[in-house]
Amino acid sequence: MPPGKYGTQEEWDKEGEQDMDFLLPTGIFLKFPVSQNDTIRNIKKMVWKNASREALFCALGDPDLYVFTCINQTAEREELEEESRRISDVRPFMRVLRLVAREGDRSEKLTNAQISLLIGKGLHEFEAQKNHEVDEFRTKMRTFCEEKAVERQNLPWQRWMEYSFPCELEPSPAASGSAKSKHSKKLFINIKFESSDESFMLQQDCQDLPVALMKSALKKKATVFRSVRQEPEDYTLQVNGRWEFIYGSHPLCQFKYIFSCMRNGQNPQLTMVHHSTISKYQEDQGRVGSQMYKTRSLSRPPPLPLKKNTSSLWSINEPFYIHLLQGSRVNADEGMKVGVVSRRFSLTLLLNEMWRWLVYQYVNFSCRSSQDCPIAWVNTMVFDYKDQLKTGEFLLSMWPSVPDDKSDLLNPMGTVEKNPNVDSAAGLLIRFPNIRPHPLYYPPLDKIINPERNGETVFPPKDEYLRLKEIMDNKNYTEFFEDEKELMWKLRAEVRDYFPECLSKLLLITKWNKREDVVQMVGLLKSWPELPAIHALELLDYSFPDPAVRSFTIRCLKKLSDDELLQYLIQLVQVLKYESYLDCDLATFLLERALSNRRIGHFLFWHLNILQGKHPPHQAFIQTGNSLVYYFRNEALGKMKALSDIVKTAQKMTVDDLKLCIRQESYMEALSDLLSPLNPSVILFAICADKCRFMDSKMKPLWLMYKNPLEQADMVGIIFKSGDDLRQDMLTLQMIRLMENLWKKENLDLRDKLDQAIEEFTLSCAGYCVATYVLGIGDRHNDNIMIRETGQLFHIDFGHFLGNFKRKLGINRERVPFILTYDFVHVIQQGKTNNSEKFERFREYCEQAYKILCRNGTLFVNLFAMMKAAGLPELTSSKDIQYLKDSLALGKSEDEALKSFKVKFNEALRESWKTKVNWMMHSLAKDNRP
Repeated sequence: MPPGKYGTQEEWDKEGEQDMDFLLPTGIFLKFPVSQNDTIRNIKKMVWKNASREALFCALGDPDLYVFTCINQTAEREELEEESRRISDVRPFMRVLRLVAREGDRSEKLTNAQISLLIGKGLHEFEAQKNHEVDEFRTKMRTFCEEKAVERQNLPWQRWMEYSFPCELEPSPAASGSAKSKHSKKLFINIKFESSDESFMLQQDCQDLPVALMKSALKKKATVFRSVRQEPEDYTLQVNGRWEFIYGSHPLCQFKYIFSCMRNGQNPQLTMVHHSTISKYQEDQGRVGSQMYKTRSLSRPPPLPLKKNTSSLWSINEPFYIHLLQGSRVNADEGMKVGVVSRRFSLTLLLNEMWRWLVYQYVNFSCRSSQDCPIAWVNTMVFDYKDQLKTGEFLLSMWPSVPDDKSDLLNPMGTVEKNPNVDSAAGLLIRFPNIRPHPLYYPPLDKIINPERNGETVFPPKDEYLRLKEIMDNKNYTEFFEDEKELMWKLRAEVRDYFPECLSKLLLITKWNKREDVVQMVGLLKSWPELPAIHALELLDYSFPDPAVRSFTIRCLKKLSDDELLQYLIQLVQVLKYESYLDCDLATFLLERALSNRRIGHFLFWHLNILQGKHPPHQAFIQTGNSLVYYFRNEALGKMKALSDIVKTAQKMTVDDLKLCIRQESYMEALSDLLSPLNPSVILFAICADKCRFMDSKMKPLWLMYKNPLEQADMVGIIFKSGDDLRQDMLTLQMIRLMENLWKKENLDLRDKLDQAIEEFTLSCAGYCVATYVLGIGDRHNDNIMIRETGQLFHIDFGHFLGNFKRKLGINRERVPFILTYDFVHVIQQGKTNNSEKFERFREYCEQAYKILCRNGTLFVNLFAMMKAAGLPELTSSKDIQYLKDSLALGKSEDEALKSFKVKFNEALRESWKTKVNWMMHSLAKDNRP
């Protein structure tokens, strides 16, 4: 073969038809041109047409009995079960497809192929790991998903809607009476019936329930068309052009769509949908998986028999040790001294002294140089996922250290999984002793808890009680003196009875190296009152690894509503890293809630998808929820990435070039008719190439515009950015949404549209002044602060927070607590220099908003603490969260906190000239860019 490029990916970027080779099971070789836009299904038809003119055609059976295979882009053999894919998206090596007879269950293979496409990882890689824990977890969770799916398909249509189309609601104000008077007004709503072009404009009180609106619509229909009266209970209301429905026992004005229309002065556009249509959706969804579930249920293996000849750990009284055998591939210079540091227990402990903490905690190892510079780290469990003491040799592939603080050479916050990059990672070979010829297990909880004298309330002296109250009331307490620890442990029953929300403090001072104390603490949890989420979330931190503590926490979180769970979902996914084993209460809880609410499932998938590669066990968790992952076609994501790469790498790419690329048939089809990854209720109907563009910043984000003929808005847009870490922006936006919800619950709506745009500016400016101060958001220049035509002010780009303000040549460029320029004040005062009444009202809004956040300060601190494992550059340790504690004045009274905020407010106003200087320098630097 002459030299040249063969099988390169550049061949797939050429336009027009290209020759492809086909190998048939009959031994016949075919070669003919195919278009890049041809699907696998169409190509199979062409193969059969061409093969009909060749020998041995009669030996071929039905086309459905065969499947194409190829060598894919990762140099692996792949069966192309998903025949709706285009050949240009498959990109087989050397443009060769081989036709083979199908083996195994096709529906199972098709489902696995779709999951592989969505998670970007072939499921065969899980089998290749030969990890029994991963295999058993996948099987158990897959069965769990299937059982839930069957339960869901048997629900009445109204209950099924709660899963598939959960209501999107505004926060319900604490004082409903005042909220009712504020929004008590008439709405004009455009109503049409499905399969009909006729529509009616109805007037309805915004406090009415959806059933009242449906009654009015049916009455109007009966009057106009003289039709038979129907029952409103047989209908539901759908937002035109969206998978969003209005139903249930909530007032109309509480639905986000209706609320948005009211705020923007628009008339809601709704369609009356009969329950038979919903039932058909339900049947269609059930039909997809029913056959697969049936075949799987018939082939499930029988349960494993129980093992015999096992011993309880506490029946053994012998030394326990771990041998460090060998290190390999350590990234250190030749001749440099390298040592290993370990922590969590002494290597000479007796087995019957191995308390529960040892069972579920892990051993930290760290390779270090002679200068105490961390090189690599790894954590491993002493017991396996079956509570069985490990024995034999284990090669631990280590994770590279990126030290920012040499005081701690270990990484207790890191995963207990070893690095999957075995060939390149530093390795540590260790050996666990074989104490007995049969397995050793830790005794179950019900056998170790001794209820005697545990949790009995005593009546302490008054001075002890007052001292305990002082410790409990101080929110900043994280370290305690020995006498304080002794007092808290002595009065642990009083902590349970009078200060249950301070459970974390008691857990921190519990002697986890003393078996009797651990038994007492675990027993005490049995009678501990359930905590509100604001306090329970803290217990999912890596500092509390005991499974009894984590089970108690999940029991508390089960009370969360779906909307509340969505508020905290980012953090709950992150703390999966702290779980000792895949099969844990948190994983089951998240999956169960995702299978009960499609919206939760949508965002759970995307949050888990971010962690791929950063935390390998999450991939097994993603795979189990196959019913969660059909929201956004992988083909579309691939096209968006391809467009982004073209824009970033092309020498002189113009917007017209981008539009030309999008107009190609393969792009137009792949990028249309999608559900938005930002909101699964929004349909991205048809991409409008003429309106698309890319932005002039480093990563060249794409600005993709869609039109939906049924939507009220003219266009719907999304921004696609590839190659940048947006998790910090996600976290900041989550906190701003949480602040907004807390303000609304207190009847302080700082985004509600009022009669004049100036009022909108005043309210939104107050919200962002407080939010940016509390979160310590930096890099606030005039390109990052926007304003809508309605007057609403808002911020974008949250690359710096928690007080990490930008510096230039060692000089702090941002010297004010938050942005409040005299230009802003000029607008707030309606252009009048002496309009102090308006400005004082603005100040009162800010102070009221700040007090609400301070009252919920613990919640914000806990949510940020749960994100420490995310690897965000400005949130890696407890020190980073200190800014948040200070800005929310944790540990201070409300009066003290407000006094401190007033000082910051005056400082922001007084020093606003420095902001204008910073903005001027930013504009000059921007104008002088090459």
